[in-house]
Amino acid sequence: MEIESLMPERFINLLWKNGVIAKNINKINVTTIILQVKLSDYGEISKVAKRTNTRVKIIGRSGISFFIIKLKRRSALFIGIILFGSIIYYLSTFVWNIEINTENYISPYELRNQIKSLGIRPGLKKKDIDVYALEKKITINNDEIMWVKARIDGVKLKVDVIERQSPPIIVSNKTPCNLIAIKDGIVARVFTTGGTAIVMDGTVIQKGDILVKGEQGKEEALYPVHAEGEVIAKTFYEKTKTVPLNKITKVRTGKSITNLYVKIGNKKIYLKNSLIPYTNYDKIENSNNLINKEIYYQVEQKNIHANSKEIVKELYSTIFKNFDKSVKVINKIENVKKEKDKYIIKVLVVAEENVASEANIVPDTSNTTEKK
Repeated sequence: MEIESLMPERFINLLWKNGVIAKNINKINVTTIILQVKLSDYGEISKVAKRTNTRVKIIGRSGISFFIIKLKRRSALFIGIILFGSIIYYLSTFVWNIEINTENYISPYELRNQIKSLGIRPGLKKKDIDVYALEKKITINNDEIMWVKARIDGVKLKVDVIERQSPPIIVSNKTPCNLIAIKDGIVARVFTTGGTAIVMDGTVIQKGDILVKGEQGKEEALYPVHAEGEVIAKTFYEKTKTVPLNKITKVRTGKSITNLYVKIGNKKIYLKNSLIPYTNYDKIENSNNLINKEIYYQVEQKNIHANSKEIVKELYSTIFKNFDKSVKVINKIENVKKEKDKYIIKVLVVAEENVASEANIVPDTSNTTEKK
């Protein structure tokens, strides 16, 4: 505290005489002194100040006593925080939503009603839900369900269902047929276990051409068979894309703001709800936990030069994603051409694959027409 008196020494002597301990006494000028005292001695100090006509000014506070006083002043705030946290925790012990994931034929609505009839509905305590018993009952009550997984995730009960499927019926087909080309290409190799190959290595083929005829024997004694085998051909896949040299793109600046909220039913109760100072932003919402997040990332527009290498990779990826595992890539050719304010990008993939597919034998009616 700071004291101002015509005789400050007399004030300090009276303090000592009355049992008040003063420490760190620092004289500022003839009438002003700064000193440290205990909070418990403040009443005695006030009495001495009145007797000596001394002006007392508190210029600093420290110690556990003042901390306790602050806590008492803010007790309502702390009680509110504790009460709010307790309510949120209590509400988190209930299931407020039931999510059902099925496949093709089972209706989620019917399954929801069935679960409801078992006594499980929103608002039920988590400890009262036996997920293993629920899985067993759903499987027993539905012959078309093969597997059920029920689990509690946060305040949500998730039920995933896999339906029972009949095994495919394998039919041995020995009906006479040809093998025809399903794609254009150049024949590389021919393998047959039934029928007569009518193409050889290096033959250029088009979609629909007959590759292996469904017949065997000599000219005098031909008989129809079920053509089987593989015709490996070089096939060609081409993609072209025209892109501007420069384009305006949104880029994150690194600045972000996060809001926190708790979802009860369809309502959001915000624990932190800051104003968004950004004109342009991306909003990402994370709602998998008890306390959910809304993250706002500041973005700005930038003029970015097109990356031709990335576009080439994108075109290759578009081609490759439709490839079967049996397709073998033997060459990749790319051509990047720059014209004024744009790129013209072409990619060509050369592959080897089986292009033979079964097709019914079409009767030859040419001889019948000539006889008529």
